Order: sequence, then C-alpha cells, then structure tokens
Amino acid sequence: MQSVILSTATRILMPMLLLFSAFILFRGHNLPGGGFIGGLVASATFILHCYAYGVESTLATLRISPRMLVGVGLLLALGSGCVSLFAGKPFMTGRWGEIQIGAEEIWHLGTPIFFDLGVYLVVIGAVLTIILTLAEVD
Repeated sequence: MQSVILSTATRILMPMLLLFSAFILFRGHNLPGGGFIGGLVASATFILHCYAYGVESTLATLRISPRMLVGVGLLLALGSGCVSLFAGKPFMTGRWGEIQIGAEEIWHLGTPIFFDLGVYLVVIGAVLTIILTLAEVD
C-alpha cells in the first residue's frame, strides 16, 4: 500500500535534497563535505523515493543504471588523476585551468572537482546498487 503522505513529502523533498547534495559536493572543495557525503545525501534521496514509489519507479526516475554510475565515476576519478601525468607531475597532483565564459567572466577549473564528481557518482551507484537489489528481494 502506498502512503499518500510519504508520496507527497517525497515529491516535495526530492528536488531540495538533490540541490543540497550538489551544494555539499561543491562546498567540499574548500570546506567539510565533498563527493562522499554529497553522494550519500543523493543516495538517501533516491532511497526515500524507493520507499515511496517502489524500485521500478526509482530506476525509471534515475534513468541510468546504478552500476553504470559506478563505472563512469571510477573513470572520471581515474582520469582526473591521470591529467597530472601528462603534465609530467606525479599522479593525482592537482592541475588548474581557466575557461573564458563570455567577454569578462573566467572560470577556474581544477582536477580536484572532477575527482570529487567521480567519488560522488561511485558512492551513488554503489549505495543504490546495494539498496535497490535488497529492495527487489522484498
């Protein structure tokens, strides 16, 4: 039986929790947080959706296999570490670059954020693979 209160609360909370997860991910570059904690918050959001709507609906909402998220995250984290090798530096040495946006705005991007994104995706994929597999058995 599906709870109306849980379904309504999930619909309202999901966007806010995913936004909070992204905030924690990007905040973690300079302050506590980062890919691991942000990934746990995002995973908890989809687990809440699973309790409210079921496994099939959660997988449809996710639109990508959790196992695929693990693979993409591992490749992204590994790739961010290999960038420094091409510059003649040790593995996982942070590298930064600039991207010109418009006439005056410049974004400074570094490999640590891509590593955090990889960890974020791995955590989401691993947690959801475990929880959704256990929920399917029920």
